Amino acid sequence: MKRFSQIFLYITIALLIIWQLPWCYSFFAAKPSKVPFSMYSCVLGDFLSMGNEDGKGVVRRDQSGNVYTQEQTDSILPFFYMRQLMADERFPDSINGVAVTPREVQLTNFSFRSAASDINASKIELYPLLESMSGRVDLIMPDDVFRITSKGIEFIGMKTNTVDADKSQLFTEAMVKKGFKFPARRLAGNPTTRKEYDEGYLILDNEGKLFHLKQTKGRPYVRAISLPEGLNAKHLFITEFKDRKTLGFLTDMDNNFYVLNNKTYDVVKTGVPSFNPEEDALSIFGNMFDWTVCVKTADADEYYALDADDYSLIKSISFPRKSNSIPGLHFTSSQDKYVKPRF
Repeated sequence: MKRFSQIFLYITIALLIIWQLPWCYSFFAAKPSKVPFSMYSCVLGDFLSMGNEDGKGVVRRDQSGNVYTQEQTDSILPFFYMRQLMADERFPDSINGVAVTPREVQLTNFSFRSAASDINASKIELYPLLESMSGRVDLIMPDDVFRITSKGIEFIGMKTNTVDADKSQLFTEAMVKKGFKFPARRLAGNPTTRKEYDEGYLILDNEGKLFHLKQTKGRPYVRAISLPEGLNAKHLFITEFKDRKTLGFLTDMDNNFYVLNNKTYDVVKTGVPSFNPEEDALSIFGNMFDWTVCVKTADADEYYALDADDYSLIKSISFPRKSNSIPGLHFTSSQDKYVKPRF
């Protein structure tokens, strides 16, 4: 028994050393990130990078090396610093020869983020379906949730914990009529009332076909969306931006990034070379002229400027990132929200 206790103690000490030594090294050897925050400027036709430099504070420079003051940066990035320009009464009447108003900027500006930890997290597969045409300004959470099974869609009352058979049959028949094959492979929505309107959910059925589902005046709205030939969709994101230009984003099995336009339901491949939602972080800052897309991979921050009309690539830059960590035992990861041993 004593020998077993000694062996167990030695194994515990060894595991603690394997776990703590890499952590201690990373903690004491950590250095501030030198990767600057960058945005594409349609005024410059170039990326403007902003970051701390030793002894200089925050430095703002373009890719040609030109340095700008904060006031100059406000005018170079008029969509991003619109509020400051408005406060200073410096907001321009036109940008690149196109007349603009603060109202148009507010309508077309948007931001979007996706993290691998959110994609890889476990999910409770019960979803609220809001009313998309309530006639009221404020959205209201329903008193039921739905789930998709191999037999159809089921709506469950949250207070009674019972299935609403009539509503379930109504929506199931509508989905079957449009060619939906149960169960669903993937589902994406934004189940919150903190938005201006609701577009329901984007759903991949059991055969990989894409559908749009929402509730309009208590009735099901189901639309089968044609995908380009050879596109096997994998991950879905619904957008619900103010201008209602886009309905969502999606990626395929080859990590290509697509935009799903609203109303027309056109699926357009973007100029982003690769984005893997299960491993990379994505952020987008969009305006009426262009989108600044940042894909954070394990090795670099990749920035892409896309045309806001056809999503083609305008320009790109890359900032390699160095890791201070060394191999060892870890229990958490930026890739997911699970606590488990991993080497």
